[in-house]
Amino acid sequence: MSNVHESQHPLVKHKLSRLRDIKTDPKKFRELVQEIAALMVYEATTDLAVIPREVQTPLATITAYELQEKIGLVPILRAGLGMVEGIWELMPQAEVWHIGLYRDEQTLRPVEYYNKLPTEPTVSVCLILDPMLATGGSATATVEVLKRWGVKKIKFVGLIGAPEGIARMQTEHPDVPIYLASIDDHLNEKGYIVPGLGDAGDRQFGTG
Repeated sequence: MSNVHESQHPLVKHKLSRLRDIKTDPKKFRELVQEIAALMVYEATTDLAVIPREVQTPLATITAYELQEKIGLVPILRAGLGMVEGIWELMPQAEVWHIGLYRDEQTLRPVEYYNKLPTEPTVSVCLILDPMLATGGSATATVEVLKRWGVKKIKFVGLIGAPEGIARMQTEHPDVPIYLASIDDHLNEKGYIVPGLGDAGDRQFGTG
């Protein structure tokens, strides 16, 4: 799994354990999602291209650097929305594009219901955001949408992944790196990650 990156950062591990806890209320859950998302994107963006730029400090002129690539955040509605604010703290210039998918509970297949991407891509790098990489259906469908849009550089950033979802992503889109805070054990018969943390959307929005 050379393109799968499971975070080993102590802060990620600490915050994820609190996120999993059934006693964590929605307000704290949302805060933890934002914090972990920021840490994960820090790890996922180490290869972004930069260009030199002359900067005048109070003491001298120095060659510094700024990002060359335009970044797009693509949260998969609705659970992915909770990851955006934490990442915006690091990259306030990032564009946000929404793709709405829901999982058919009978077939476990994704159904697209919202897509407002413009005709031509406005960014060079897209980070797909979804707390859970479960069956991989929504993630692979989103990658397909972005590739049709014309984006060449795509990464998936999540919190918890199941081996089944990871395998599907690698089979259908081996060129897309996957960044996760944890790789869990398996999916249950309803398509939920075990041990996981439950339904990330319901826990964020208090609808469980």
